[in-house]
Order: sequence, then structure tokens, then C-alpha cells
Amino acid sequence: TARNKNAFAMSAAEEEKEQRYLIRVSEDPPSLAECSDFVRHPSCGAISSFEGITRDNFDGKTVTKLSYEGYVPMAEKELGKVCDEAREKYPSIVRIAAVHILGDCPVGKASVILAASSPHRRDALRCVEFLIDELKARVPIWKREVYEGDEGSVWKENVEWHEGRRTRVMVKDKN
Repeated sequence: TARNKNAFAMSAAEEEKEQRYLIRVSEDPPSLAECSDFVRHPSCGAISSFEGITRDNFDGKTVTKLSYEGYVPMAEKELGKVCDEAREKYPSIVRIAAVHILGDCPVGKASVILAASSPHRRDALRCVEFLIDELKARVPIWKREVYEGDEGSVWKENVEWHEGRRTRVMVKDKN
């Protein structure tokens, strides 16, 4: 029936979001170039991006990789809310890409990529800063830092979020 067909059709708001946002949490997220291509728009003179890369050290220990876990539907839904809030805060933003890896992320590889486009630089720059801060504070993705040798691994909570205070919580892996 026509009613059943409409149940599967996207609302106008959902279609607009799909054209404005590239949101992905997966083992194989888009590259920085793909994110940049997505946000590029003829009305925009600015694209700002952030690429979070796995570094090889933390607190005097050699890091071999980061490993991320998350529940994809919940993480992508929360990322969508963050993008909506960013567009409310910076209304000149035309498109946003927000992607995060799940699984292992070796040293030198990107774990998170954010990009935003706007007619002028200021909103694009501020938007990306807002996006990374809110992603780290709210999106349910968990990080395990794995160290070389007998150092083991540690589950880490983001600095931006622990009981409403700026602090870092680390829990040593029992393996």
C-alpha cells in the first residue's frame, strides 16, 4: 500500500542530512581526501579539517596501536546530533564529514577525521574544533592503547569527559 511505501521513504529532513553530512563509524572509514571531496561545495571558500593520528608514544611508553570499540548505530546517531548542533552554532556551515575508525589503528594511521565547509574560514575552523571536542566528550567510542613489550594495554577515557570534569581515567587491561 501507499502507506507502507511511505514508511520506508526518507523524510525531507533525513534527505537534507544525507546531502549535508558524511557520518561513518567503521573498520574502513573514508580517507581525508574523500571527506574533503564530500564537504567541497561551489558556494564555499573554506574547508577546515582535523585528522587524529595514532602516535608512537604516551607517557614514556612505546605505543604499538590503538584499538577502538563502539556500538555503530548509537555512535553514528550521536555524531549526527553533534553535527546538527555544529550547524546551529555555525549556520554558515554547508557540509560536514565526521568519521571514526573501529578496530585496530596502527601508528601513523588516522583514527578520526572531521571536515567542514563554509563560505569563509572562521566558521569552518571553529566548527571543526567544536566537532572534535564534542565527539570526544559524547560519542560512545572506547579506546585501548596498546604498548610495546610487557607494558600491556590501557583502556583510556577522553580527557574532555569524566563526570563533568576535565580529567583522564586509565584502566590497566587485565590481559
